[in-house]
Amino acid sequence: MHPKPDPVEPGHESVWDYPRPPRLEPVTSTLSVHHQGTKIAETNAGYRVLETSHPPVYYFPPGDCDLNVLELVGGSTFCEFKGSARYFNLKLPHQPQVDNVAWCYPTTDGVFGPIAGYLAFYARLLDQCRVGDMVAKPQEGAFYGGWITPDLAGPFKGGPGTMGW
Repeated sequence: MHPKPDPVEPGHESVWDYPRPPRLEPVTSTLSVHHQGTKIAETNAGYRVLETSHPPVYYFPPGDCDLNVLELVGGSTFCEFKGSARYFNLKLPHQPQVDNVAWCYPTTDGVFGPIAGYLAFYARLLDQCRVGDMVAKPQEGAFYGGWITPDLAGPFKGGPGTMGW
């Protein structure tokens, strides 16, 4: 059973209006990711994936990410819409490694073809993720990687008791 969506203020979006299967759309705002005082990624050419009950997942072109501090690791997971995902650890000098901080779909097609090779980041593992001037909070749980900005209405999938939505 789906929960009752939160009220939506003017100028805000409800994640319950997002489609399933998910939709891909370009982002006009600057996206950025920072950790321990280091800019990991920043782009004006990002995308977001919108799926019912989920906050958006933001994807960065690899050329707008500091690939010198991101290390591809073994293992993968599978998404029914985007295919096999690969993961990256964050390795900053003089800082503890952050495991599985980002992921990408090296090859994907159909509507998600434009994000093949683009990286998405888990906000819960980083100091700051931004969409324009808004600081994003992480989607609850350890599996999903959505970013919750102040202009979104939930409730959001990911926390305890939401896996059946």
